[in-house]
Amino acid sequence: MKPIKSESDYETALARVGDLMSAEPGTPEFEELDFLSALVETWEAKHHSIAHPDPIDAIAFRMDQAGLARRDLVPFIGSASKVSEVMNRKRPLTLAMIKALHAGLGIPAEVLLREPEAKDAFDASKWPWHEIVRRGWVAGFAGTAKEARSRAGELARSLMPQASTGCIQPALYRRSIRAKGTTDEHAVAAWTSRIVSVACDEALPGRYEPGSVDADFVADLVRLSFLDDGPRLAREFLGKNGIHLVIERHLPKTRIDGAATKLADGSPVIGMSLRHDRLDNFWFCLAHELAHVALHLDGAAGEWFVDDLDSEGTGQEREADDWAREALLPTSVWFEVAGVRREAEVRAWARKLSISPAIIAGRLRFEQKNYRLMTDLVGQGGVRSHFGVV
Repeated sequence: MKPIKSESDYETALARVGDLMSAEPGTPEFEELDFLSALVETWEAKHHSIAHPDPIDAIAFRMDQAGLARRDLVPFIGSASKVSEVMNRKRPLTLAMIKALHAGLGIPAEVLLREPEAKDAFDASKWPWHEIVRRGWVAGFAGTAKEARSRAGELARSLMPQASTGCIQPALYRRSIRAKGTTDEHAVAAWTSRIVSVACDEALPGRYEPGSVDADFVADLVRLSFLDDGPRLAREFLGKNGIHLVIERHLPKTRIDGAATKLADGSPVIGMSLRHDRLDNFWFCLAHELAHVALHLDGAAGEWFVDDLDSEGTGQEREADDWAREALLPTSVWFEVAGVRREAEVRAWARKLSISPAIIAGRLRFEQKNYRLMTDLVGQGGVRSHFGVV
């Protein structure tokens, strides 16, 4: 083994890396593979900076080609949480992962050996300007999407509140994105910018008290679901407790249901897209984002939890799921309700508990994995009208 000093040395080393991909950890061959990989990476960084695609982009491309979801990467990467961290560029690929991905998915080793690029979600030229312009997010701008893209940096900054207002630019936030398949992070950056911008312009009647979101808080909130205008009253209730609730439809190439963050002044922000216009989804999504406030955001600002609730949750997302289910229907109550089979029984329990029958029906459908059950009780088409969303 010797340093790579020429293109010929590089080609020789690359060929040898391919020969060693089956080496077992702890063997001299594996040590040689580790050493050569570092040499190849150093040479490529200096001489081939644009020669190969980014490894994470390559994995995502292969997933799209093969129709794979993130859960299908578990055999190659090790666990659902590791898959999420790797695909979100929070965990580097190890040699064992590279070998498995190379053998299992046929991704070239020289691509996987490259250092992943740091993706800049604030590359505003890649934001979905056609939709941003159509929705009128940029005050005072009356041009075309093409003109908006040519002025992307300037217009994007106008969407982002300044630090002097007590807000933090969304582009600087850390994001934990729960999603099924690939997500356009530029669209996520645009959407989260819109949520924060609206929240920062909103004066709430109440002040948030850290630690105030607990099971009793959610129980009081959920009792509003029994009323016909429950969703609207929920936003009013949150506002009086210093919590912003911003409704904005999701953008193309995202499947966002809800999101949670906290501003620099300490006030929580919950964004919801109402992607599924159903009462059961609204109340669970709201409880899930409040769980992030209670469990993961108190005492911290500058982080986003962005959720596609159709996808499987792990780690903190699973904690939020469990917390939300318990807050909506405590275990002691669910033990009695779980055996209900008729709509009349669901309605009777809803009256007894003073909550929407959609909450009970939605839980029964989820637990039984049968989404054809009780379709008349989940409140289809019962949310967007409360917020003027079409």
